[in-house]
Parts: sequence; structure tokens; C-alpha cells
Amino acid sequence: MPYKPQELEPRWQRYWDEHRTFEARELAGRTKFYALDMFPYPSGKGLHVGHPAGYTASDVVSRYRRALGDNVLHPMGYDAFGLPAEQKAIDEGVSPQQSTAEAIENFRRQLKTLGFSYDWSREISTCDPAYYKWTQWIFTKLYEKGLAYQADSFVNWCPALGTVLANDEVIDGKSERGGHPVERKRMTQWMLRITAYADKLLAGLDGIDWPDDTKKRQREWIGRSEGAHVGFSIEGRTETIVVFTTRPDTLWGATYMVLAPEHPLVATITTSAQREAVVAYQKATAARSEVERQTAKQKTGVDTGARAINPVSGEAIPVWISDYVIVGYGTGAIMAVPAHDERDWEFARTMGLPVRAVIDGGNASEAAYTGDGAMIQSGPFDGTRTANGEAVAKVIAWLEDQKLGQRTITYKLRDWTFARQRYWGEPIPILKKDGVPVRALDLSELPLELPPVADYRPTGTGASPLSTVPSFVHVDGFDRETDTMPGSAGSSWYFLRYCDPHNAAAFAARERTDYWMPVDLYVGGREHSVGHLMYARMWQHFLHELGLVRDPEPFQKLRHQGMILGYSYVDGNKQKIHVNDVEERDGAFYRRSTNERLTQRMDKMSKRYGNVVNPDDVVSEYGADALRVYICFMGPLDADKPWQTNGLEGQFNFLKRAWRLFFDGDDRTRVENSAATLEQKRILHKAIKKVTHDIESLDLNTAISALHIATRDLLEQDTRAREILEPLAQLFAPFAPHFAEEVWARSLGKQDGISYVTWPRHDDALATDETISMGVQVGGKTYGSIELAKDADEATAVALAKELPSVQRQLAGKTIVKIIYKAGRILNLIAE
Repeated sequence: MPYKPQELEPRWQRYWDEHRTFEARELAGRTKFYALDMFPYPSGKGLHVGHPAGYTASDVVSRYRRALGDNVLHPMGYDAFGLPAEQKAIDEGVSPQQSTAEAIENFRRQLKTLGFSYDWSREISTCDPAYYKWTQWIFTKLYEKGLAYQADSFVNWCPALGTVLANDEVIDGKSERGGHPVERKRMTQWMLRITAYADKLLAGLDGIDWPDDTKKRQREWIGRSEGAHVGFSIEGRTETIVVFTTRPDTLWGATYMVLAPEHPLVATITTSAQREAVVAYQKATAARSEVERQTAKQKTGVDTGARAINPVSGEAIPVWISDYVIVGYGTGAIMAVPAHDERDWEFARTMGLPVRAVIDGGNASEAAYTGDGAMIQSGPFDGTRTANGEAVAKVIAWLEDQKLGQRTITYKLRDWTFARQRYWGEPIPILKKDGVPVRALDLSELPLELPPVADYRPTGTGASPLSTVPSFVHVDGFDRETDTMPGSAGSSWYFLRYCDPHNAAAFAARERTDYWMPVDLYVGGREHSVGHLMYARMWQHFLHELGLVRDPEPFQKLRHQGMILGYSYVDGNKQKIHVNDVEERDGAFYRRSTNERLTQRMDKMSKRYGNVVNPDDVVSEYGADALRVYICFMGPLDADKPWQTNGLEGQFNFLKRAWRLFFDGDDRTRVENSAATLEQKRILHKAIKKVTHDIESLDLNTAISALHIATRDLLEQDTRAREILEPLAQLFAPFAPHFAEEVWARSLGKQDGISYVTWPRHDDALATDETISMGVQVGGKTYGSIELAKDADEATAVALAKELPSVQRQLAGKTIVKIIYKAGRILNLIAE
């Protein structure tokens, strides 16, 4: 009977659907396990093989935990609102509702063909009014608590997309979606006061099992700093420039100040002689994103002509503007100490500004010195040591005593820009009068549904397309808010809705969230390390404060999957070329349209450049199980991995070899009720031990390696014993579930499926080799190896070593003066 996944896989997928195999229920007394994938944007033509990289890992663990007896919740849904889905609809000339519904249908079909054990009865979509009713309701609660508010502030405006973007949606000065230029623009925007949760978000990181790098990125994004606010008066004027500094001990080295070009004081303090240059610089800065400004290698700026008074020295110092200072960070103004700050030193060197060392050490004329030392040229603090914060503490106390400054804690974290000037998002449930918010809608008035519009494209004026629908805007003497929520709104609480997806009276019943939350394993991409993960944590903390959920943190364990890389092609300017414009000639690659020679490289898969692999094509040729096994085998879960078709073929051939353990060439089972040999038991129990350990640790690539070894060795043993092949089928089940179901039913003669059969346990005596191979060293160099019991004593090991001819030659004419022996690990003979 040949292995034909194209025939057996759809049959088992129908079986799972018909028997509702993976539907989760709250069962008292059972250990729960909640495994969650970051749900996809249904915005393209469908999945590519990069999507299943994380989905496969969570599914392996979910199937394993069911076999352990756990009550598993493994749901799936769609992050359907936002720019990606809307852009697809606009490109296709249809409504976002139609485009998204079609995409979801295709996504669901593809996910089912890959054999993921999702509870489809809990499927959700963020664009479903029954779902976003509760997104809107949570917003009204935020508004009632003063955590949702409107403010006039600088935002990231993307003219091409016609909307404001959050900081995490801007990459290298361009929109994450589409790569369009982003500029800074002052607008009135809805904001969420995520800064109110800065300390809780920091503290919460200590109690969750997340990658260290992800925690580090969140801590850096929050950016908690302790220091002081210090005021600098302006020569000849009444205004004061307030700065925040973490290094008040360097105040005596402040030789100039820098304001953000957008700082409100710039207009009033700039001298007439400098006004034209300042205005021109402000205009140029407005076209650059925050990221561009902060990462620019070349420092630029303009002198305002104003002079500030250093409060500790009385010295008049120039006030400049520069785009490396951002108005939303700190106070939008800095005191510049070029001798002890690298950015300030670069600016001072470029502009020819003075540098004054106030901490001994280094050479300020060559580079900024940022290490510790003794304060110098610092008045009453000369000689004070800066190590361990001693100088900072003393100077802050002195500033407060002299009424020159105040101890302060600040954060880099900015409030969350929570409005988009687009159509495809949750309408913000606020009524206004003369442009001023009056009230939020009541629960009885929700959901506030999206009305149809004549044109879904951005208006280009800064107003949403909803503003063009009078019947929507004007209601009972009020005007509705016409901005919509960002795509991150619906994804900030979806994990809670899965607990109780059909509840019409609440976002989720408390007893349901108490049972399932927190998420035990959350798998998704590193690109969400800050944005989505930070926002979801903030909403969970807020709902926890209201007493609506028990847990302050939503995700107990988080793991990132690496990217699946495909071939891309770049020209001499490092610009990527779509594969349809590429042809291969004599082993080299050329652009068809220009005949330019291109460079081939491994890169992130992207529909934009046509280098994606469609899982439909893989499944039709090799089957879903081969794809699943290959994804697991490619490398560590969190590593980026190149897609290689020959590697996929290798795993397909592996499954065909494993198939031969269960079936003869015809349709007959090979399984017999004969006794297994001791060697066969050892092979099996080693595999059970290794696969179990590696699923627990998410080392799925080495788990597949263990199955390779077991399959090879059991085939060599011509294994037919049921007591070996039944547990082996169970080991395959998390990785190749269709394969495992088929051999379980047709070769092993079992009924009711394999999904809930108790996971096999290994016998440690059988899983441990009786003997091991250990290298023998003489004087630290290896001269052969010996076979011995793992716990053999020193005398036995030395006696065996002396029998090796190579060791005998090294010991000839010498006496062993020292023996270094650790059972099972090392034997080193020192001879003279």
C-alpha cells in the first residue's frame, strides 16, 4: 500500500470536522492548556509557507498536551480590520467587506488543509459587528476613565495612505505597509493613555516567560528614566526652557541647548536675523519621520540666535534647533554636554560649538567620555565621584535645595495614537458637538456599524471617508466621530473573546476567562515585540483594574518563530525585483525588462516581490504532513530558515520510509502481536524520551531527528511488534497527524482516532544506553576511545584504556602520575 497523502489527508480532515474532535469545553478538574497563534491578516491571496512556521509549532504542542490528558483550547481567527485588508480591497475595486470575506474563506480552507487542530467553533473575525461591538465597548470604558482622549499633537502622517500611523508602523521613515514616505504633522487625534500603565507594564515583565530580547525591547520602548527637571532662563526674555536630564552632575558642562524644531518656544525666542533659516529648517524637518531623525548619521541644525542661562554657572549659552531632538520625548529640549554625550559631541564637532569636560577621564577633544570619574570644573562638587549614582543624588538634592530643579521620573513611552483617517476600521463610538466630544455611546447603542460609502479610498484631506456620509455623521443634533480605530484595536483583546466567543451579553463571561486565561503558549513573529504585545498587555491591565478579568498579564509564555526565507533578486542599487521580471541564463540571473544582471539571495518571503511559496502547491504534491514535518525539521523555532525544496522532498521520503513500518507493499498491515526484542524496546524508549523532551522545550527539529533515527533503526530490525509500533505512531501524531491517524486505524486496527490516546511514557532503564563510547586522553590529547558502562569505576576505565595500542605507545617508558576521571564524561592520563 503506497503512501498517498493526497487521498488520506482530506479524509481525516473531514473526520475531525464531523466528530468535532478539537472543540474545547470547560471541564472541572482537568488541567487546561491554552495555545494561541498570532492570528493572520486576511489581506492577500492566501497563506504562504511562512505562515505555518509558528502555527505548526503551536499545533504540535496542542496535540501533545491533549495526549497528556490536558483540556486544550487552540483557536483561530482573523485580524481583519486595518490597512492591509483595506488596501487589498481598493486594489481590487471591491468593498472591504467583500474582499475580506473572500480572503477569510480562503484562509480557512488553507488552514484546514494543513491539519491544524483548531477549535473552529470559536472562530472570530475582528471585522464582525458582533465582535467589534465589544471593541467599541472597551473603548467607551477607556473614555470614561480618561484614558481615551483627544489631543493636538505631532503624528506620523502618510500622504500616500491618507492616514496617521503609530510609531511601530513606521520603519526607516516609511510606512510599514507599502513603504511610503511618512512625515511629521500636527493634528488633533484620539489617543490612549498607555503611559499611565508604564510602571505596571515594566513590573509585569518580571513574572512572565518571554524571550529576554523581547523583554529588553519592551523595557527600552517604555524607557523609564530617573533624573531631574531643570529650568534654563532665556537672556532678555521671561520664558524658561525646561529640560529633563538623567545626568544633572554634568550641568556645569552644558555649553549649548537644543530644542526640537517643533518646540512651541522656537517661534517666540528666535531672533529676526535667524528667523528665515529656522523656518526653512522646520519645514525640512516636517518631511522626516522620527526614526529617520534619530538614526541620521549627519547632525544638522540651526542657531535660533537666542541665549539661555546655565542655572548652575550663570553662563549664557546658545540655543539651537536640531531634528535629533523630538518634541514628544522628554520636554522636547536638551541641555547639551558634548564632553560626556556622544550625540552632543558629534553635533558640537559639526557646528563648532565649545566642549567642556566636567568629569575627569578621556580626552574630550577626541571623543565624548561617558565613563565614571571625579567631577571637575563643577563648583562645590569638584572631586565628587560619579560611580554608583553618588554624584547624581547629591546634585539633585542640591538643585532642589537651591530651587533650581526637581527630582523626576520620565518615560520614553508615548501615548498610543488611536485613530485612522481610513474607512476599514471600528467606528469610534463618540458623539461630538462643535467638534468637541460630548459622550460615548451606551452599550445599547452598540455596535456602531460601518455604513456603505461611495468611495473607500482615503479622502486625502485628513478626514475619513465616513465624513462623506451625512446620514452617518449627523444624528440627533450631534456629529459622530468619523475617524476609525487602528488595526491594533481588535487584536488587543481577541485572546479573551476566544474564551467565550458567542456571548451576546458581555465580551466574555468572567468564569470562562478565569478558566482559560492566561494564554499558556503564545507564538508569533518578532515584529510584534513592541506594538501588538504592548497594546494587548495594556488592555488586559485595564480590564483587570475594572475587575473584569482575573489576570493582569495575558500571555504567560511567549515564543517567536523565525522567518521562512525565499529567493529574491536585487539590482545594482540593492532594489528588489519581482520574480516575474527575472530570467536565468547560464546559471546567472537577469532582469527581463532591462537585461541587467541581478544578484540572487535569501530574503523574507513577500507577495510584493513574488518569492512566496504557496502551501496549496506543496500540499498537492507532497501532502500537509510532509510540509509540517519539514517546517519542524528546518531548524530551531526562533531561527530564520531558508526554504529548500530538496529538504521538503527529504521529509516526504522519510514519511514514506516510516509508512513501510506499518504496511507491506500491498494493503496488508505489518503489525503483529509478537514480542519485541530488547533492542527494539531500547530504540523506541530512546525515541519517546527524546521526542517528549524536545516538544516540551520546543526543539522540534531535534524531535524530528529522533524520529528519523528510530524509523531507520526499527526498519533495520524488521520491527513488526505491536508494542513498538503503537507508541511510535503516537510519537508521529503531533507532527504528521494524518499519517498517524491512518496507520492507527488501518494498520493498528484502532478506532476513535489517535488524538486523545494517552501519550507513551519511556522506561528510563531502556532509554539509557548500557554502554557509552568515551574518548581517552593522554596529556590532554585524545588517542582513541573505549566502550564501557556509563557508571563504570575508574579502575575499569583505566584498564580498558591501557588495552588501546595508541595509548600504549604514548605511555611507553612513562609512569602515570595523575588520573582525571569523571564517569561517562572524561578520562585523561597524565604521564611522565
